Amino acid sequence: MIEISTRRFAGIEALHAVPAGEHDKPLPTVMFYHGFASSKTVYSYFAVALAQAGFRVIMPDAPDHGARFSGDASRRMTQFWQILHATLTEYPALRDAILREGLVADGRLAVGGASMGGMTVLGVMAQHPEVKCVASLMGSGWFSALSQTLFPPQPAEADAVRAALAPWDVGARLPSLSDRPLFLWHGEEDDVVPAAQSLRLADALRERALDNNLTCQWQPGVKHRITPEALDATVAFFRRSL
Repeated sequence: MIEISTRRFAGIEALHAVPAGEHDKPLPTVMFYHGFASSKTVYSYFAVALAQAGFRVIMPDAPDHGARFSGDASRRMTQFWQILHATLTEYPALRDAILREGLVADGRLAVGGASMGGMTVLGVMAQHPEVKCVASLMGSGWFSALSQTLFPPQPAEADAVRAALAPWDVGARLPSLSDRPLFLWHGEEDDVVPAAQSLRLADALRERALDNNLTCQWQPGVKHRITPEALDATVAFFRRSL
């Protein structure tokens, strides 16, 4: 049995899931980030599965998503990288709010996410050593390169957008992704965020002998979606690592 509610942390609405009866008990905690043009509610199956495994799960809505959606879907489609940047900059306030409430047991805080959320958590890992482990599904940490082809920023904004994201790009921060458990999952036929993005990160870590904490799983024949196998593997990873 689990309990799910909606709460606000640092002014941001989030889905909050815990094992039944453990709402106020410090627990190992996973912050999980949803994908682009989606919401915390759509991705709530991760909250259910992780809470059933004994974790506290906090799943915030990204800027201009879910409860924070402005209603202008056309404009949102032009703001992918700006939304990613805003999500990354919000992380410290969310973390601090969760820690202040004494919700995290023994500093056992992890992050996970899928698609845009998978990109978010790689950026968080690159900058925040307090995160104990990270699961990135269908993500990429190569923000500058990927922004050339995926939802490219408007030309007048492109340089500023890429410069703002540069501190979180994994290209110059590979050691920061090697000292804690990292799980990468990708469908091999992903038609939105190519599986080559995750493979590039895995290869870069291996080439530099930085892969001791790396776990990868590639699923043949799968496009840009989460499968039952991906969900199970994510839960198993956090059980091992957090």
